[in-house]
Amino acid sequence: MPAGALEIDSLDLEAQGVARRADGKVVFVEGALPTEWVSASTFKRKNNWEQATLTDIHRESSQRVRPGCPHFGLHPGACGGCKMQHLHPMAQVAVKQRVLEDNLWHLGKLKSETILRPIEGPAWGYRYRARLSVRYVAKKGTVLIGFHERKSRYLADMQVCPVLPPHVSAMLMPLRALIGGMDARDTLPQIELACGDAVTAMVLRHLAPLSEADLGRLRAFADQHGVQWWLQSKGPDTVKLLDEGGPALDYALPDYGIVMPFRPTDFTQVNPHINRVLVRRALRLLDVQRDERVIDWFCGLGNFTLPLATQAREVRGIEGSEALVARSRENYEKNQRPAGAAGRLCATDFVARNLFDMTPGLLLQDGIAEKWLVDPPREGAFALAKAVVDLHRLRQGLPVMAAAEGGDAAAAAALDLPDAAAVAAWRPPRRIVYVSCNPATLARDAGLLVNHGGYRCSAAGAVNMFPHTAHVESMAVFDRVVAD
Repeated sequence: MPAGALEIDSLDLEAQGVARRADGKVVFVEGALPTEWVSASTFKRKNNWEQATLTDIHRESSQRVRPGCPHFGLHPGACGGCKMQHLHPMAQVAVKQRVLEDNLWHLGKLKSETILRPIEGPAWGYRYRARLSVRYVAKKGTVLIGFHERKSRYLADMQVCPVLPPHVSAMLMPLRALIGGMDARDTLPQIELACGDAVTAMVLRHLAPLSEADLGRLRAFADQHGVQWWLQSKGPDTVKLLDEGGPALDYALPDYGIVMPFRPTDFTQVNPHINRVLVRRALRLLDVQRDERVIDWFCGLGNFTLPLATQAREVRGIEGSEALVARSRENYEKNQRPAGAAGRLCATDFVARNLFDMTPGLLLQDGIAEKWLVDPPREGAFALAKAVVDLHRLRQGLPVMAAAEGGDAAAAAALDLPDAAAVAAWRPPRRIVYVSCNPATLARDAGLLVNHGGYRCSAAGAVNMFPHTAHVESMAVFDRVVAD
């Protein structure tokens, strides 16, 4: 090998190859893959590590593949939306599984008893949700629409995007022409894409009122390309249809006979193919029985809540957003069958609550449920997991964690601790299925439940919701091991 060549041992969370020099110094190499011998150009040096860019490959990984997008790479102007297109999709999944296991061990101090088979699906055309930046570049007389360049505030000159649905990728150049011909082209910073099963919605952010001529241009584009335009003048609450009527924006969960209407700015999963499998596996692992009550924490629009309502005796969905709770109730009513009909949803209610301020007292208000489904944002469910641990400790006659770890009495009192009778009457869930979009916060919360809360991690596995990116989603199962 040439002098100074580096052997790549692994990938980090940013999909950079990791190598060590002879003196032990770590080098992160953009574009390099495990098992490869490479040369690299260093662009950042610290005492214990360096960051470099791949310049030559002397021994290539068997998992290296040709990227499927012409805008991917290390070249100037390359798109920064994907980081792993040079790695075989199956190897990407293996890397994400390893990231999950490493986080559980190093951050949560635990190992899952069973490793679930990863959930994976189409590697291309999967991204049904996207926020596309828009810029009119006066010096070049052109419009750019898409994602930013690698490590840059500039937009990539994207003409196609293979991770978007094919019909949307084919619209990128027509969209550039549309925006370029509008009177308001200087005040249109963003288009938010939301694809349902039958409707392609685009939310156009505009900083100034649109002229009648521009509205006519949008309508003509919609007629030609089958787009449903929504307009956003300020915050998310200003989003409205350009023209009322037309088909609804929704997606189906056919395994449960559920159809979920949504607004284009509502949170829905980016990858509908994976979402269907995700819901199916979560419910299979939760194994809800007809006589059981279930709580769906961070329920959103009811993506898990409504399927759970086809299996349980009673379901409660809890979500921080009042608007999402209102739409959850609407979706429940729209999917409810007549009394006595097959597939009728069980009694279900929805509650709006800030789950990042959860306390043991608030947790008791939601009553006893045999099973929980937890699907938090990237911040995780720390307050919820800690409330479970605190109730577990109180039931054993121990102080809550804040006091046990040396916190003062005032801090413990601020937790809104319930009385002993209420604590004794409560029962923790026998099983929790936790769906995560951040392995670090999952590991943190799992560490609480397993090391302090009376649970074991019986299963965990990766979910490849975002192929070709370093984003890791996962699922874990926690079973009660302490007799209550």
